[in-house]
Amino acid sequence: MEEIAESINLITRKPGVRGGRPCIKGTGLRVTDIVVAMRYHERTPEQIAEGFQVSLAGVYAALTYYNLHKDEIDADIVQQIEKARDLRDRGVGSKRPSLLS
Repeated sequence: MEEIAESINLITRKPGVRGGRPCIKGTGLRVTDIVVAMRYHERTPEQIAEGFQVSLAGVYAALTYYNLHKDEIDADIVQQIEKARDLRDRGVGSKRPSLLS
């Protein structure tokens, strides 16, 4: 019997949606959002799925995507943090405490 490679297509990119960044299919939830929730907010996949109201399969698909594209996603996260710091330093946005302090 021939081996068949299966693919779970739960991560999509769409121009005009979240800057074309990879998102969980059917949502605007970016892979970077999942990674940041785990890395900086110490959330479990189950907590992320519940908090963002997405499937656990979608969260794991995002984590798999991250592991396959780590350099790209990490660079995007750094870029987002730098942009947020710049906006904060210019007095734009919320006065809430953040990861940028």
